[in-house]
Amino acid sequence: MVSHVNQFLEHLEYERNLSASTLISYRKDLLDLSVFFIDHFGLTDWDLSTVERTDLRAFMGWCERKGLGRRSIARKLSTVRSFYKFLSAVGLCGMESISLVRTPKSEKKLPKYVTKNEIDIVFSLAESKASDGSLSNTRNLVILELLYGSGLRLAELYGLDVENVDLAGQLAKVLGKGSKERIVPITRSTVSALRPYLEMRSGLLDRVGDVAESALLLNPSGSRLSRSSIQKIIRKLLADTATRDGLSAHSLRHSFATHLLDSGANLIAVKELLGHVSLSTTQVYVHVSKERLLQVYKDSHPRS
Repeated sequence: MVSHVNQFLEHLEYERNLSASTLISYRKDLLDLSVFFIDHFGLTDWDLSTVERTDLRAFMGWCERKGLGRRSIARKLSTVRSFYKFLSAVGLCGMESISLVRTPKSEKKLPKYVTKNEIDIVFSLAESKASDGSLSNTRNLVILELLYGSGLRLAELYGLDVENVDLAGQLAKVLGKGSKERIVPITRSTVSALRPYLEMRSGLLDRVGDVAESALLLNPSGSRLSRSSIQKIIRKLLADTATRDGLSAHSLRHSFATHLLDSGANLIAVKELLGHVSLSTTQVYVHVSKERLLQVYKDSHPRS
């Protein structure tokens, strides 16, 4: 199985051009499948072509006993399907067993988002901090502007380079899921936050010397700011201002989409701005907006 998995991952990397993080997830899912088969069949070598539907159903049960939710199990099953599809395409195995296994229905959870009032408070705090003229607080305002103003994913913001930002055109080129590039607009307030930050960034690189860093967001040593640092910065800002727990950098992306739809934006346009492949992925934000409107109705209408 190891050789087949390696062939599959090479196919994903070189032919489908999937990202390193996606490949890690696929490898982990197939490692879990291998561990299960060792336990299930009682041996370390087996023929993938003889695996039956009941064996794969048992794998799903094994995942559930490990504490995985339906969404995680569905993702693992999707990985196994892709693996078997590859094996079938190269003539190593059939698709019969996996094609009969149903994907578990996952519970639809509405994404957490920040209300418009809370967003105003968050930005007021960030702008107040940035007024001290420090590099870190000026940079933190830029982070907030890009996550909420352009709806970027954390990974997209992390990978953003200076050359990808066009201040005059108010555009940024980001690398999204599946290594797909897209152009997103940036707000006037983002441009206003970027101008002083870029000057401070140049000064930092001059001071640290010998660093040719292309990253837009830098730490005090002049290196690319880590994802965990970006997340900590946003969590701290949101914890200081928002009324709910569990908000993160991704909550700002959810807020970006929800607020656009609340203001009458076209669903297709929001899909393109978010970089979603499927419209069904974007439609969850319609449910968020409806949920909010229903709550307003219940709270405000005298006969509700």
